[in-house]
Amino acid sequence: MSSHFVLYLFLITIFHCFFFSNSHLKILLPTQLRRISSSVNCPAPDSSLYYQPVIGILSHPGDGASGRLSNATDASYLAASYVKFVEAGGARVVPLIYTEPWEILLKKLELVNGVLFTGGVANDGLYFEIVGRIFKKVLEKNDAGDYFPLYATCLGFELITMIVSEDNDTLEDFAAENQASSLQFVENVNIKESVFQRFPPDLLKKLSTDCIVMQNHQYGISPVKLLGNQKLSSFFEILTTSNDQDDKVYVSTVRSRNYPVTGFQWHPEKNAFEWGSPSIPHTEDAIRTTQYAANYLVSEARKSLNRPVAQELLDNLIYNYRPTYCGYAGKGFDEVYIFE
Repeated sequence: MSSHFVLYLFLITIFHCFFFSNSHLKILLPTQLRRISSSVNCPAPDSSLYYQPVIGILSHPGDGASGRLSNATDASYLAASYVKFVEAGGARVVPLIYTEPWEILLKKLELVNGVLFTGGVANDGLYFEIVGRIFKKVLEKNDAGDYFPLYATCLGFELITMIVSEDNDTLEDFAAENQASSLQFVENVNIKESVFQRFPPDLLKKLSTDCIVMQNHQYGISPVKLLGNQKLSSFFEILTTSNDQDDKVYVSTVRSRNYPVTGFQWHPEKNAFEWGSPSIPHTEDAIRTTQYAANYLVSEARKSLNRPVAQELLDNLIYNYRPTYCGYAGKGFDEVYIFE
């Protein structure tokens, strides 16, 4: 008998002994490992937060398309980009139709966990009155202990500036229509607990060097004027400024010192969701800016104590309406919701 054959028998014997003595052991496939690991208990989410937040967005007079879609005198609209912006952050939307009776708007405010004022052009009449009443209600809710955030964009920021200052002539002229710009952070500003708190360092740097935010306004307020007004300076903290096309400096981002209120002269929603102007930045960093701004609004809304009645909420969500495509004009908004 050769030595090779003896070695072969020896190895076979060892293999059988090991195999049968360890027959209880199993080799698991990756899919089986995943099934086992999924049974491990996951940490419970923070029970103090609300994970089904809803944002109320106030409609604006008109049809958003210079009368091409509706000439009804009571028509109002929401640019769909604001709705998508809120949804991108993980919340749903209830439209606050500004022409509805105040009692209806009050009921809708009990269905939401925060409010967004949009851009636009209307700065007087019923619309201005409703903005003021909702703004007052936002402050009252917070004073009563219900955390209730407000985002005020472009016109929305301008209107609450007028309301806080109690001066309808407080705004100044600026040449910042259809302009991409940077944001210049105020020296030694503390961005903790602000919209910029979760922006990564590289994006914060690019905000101050690259033109990745969209401006579209004729009015605004200079840092000198805001800081020189006791009512405004005690309510708002300036976070950033920007320069218009004539190199005039205006306030571009603020936060309230005592309330979860953020004001933007720029448009965080446009980068990702509007395509009607070639000036709108669509770079990856511009899209990241939109996303982080949306995330912050919704993270603030999750702190709200409001828990809306389910069926009432479902009856009032934006999903009960259909957006109208108006981007075929090659300018303006791509989609709008029209309310008549």
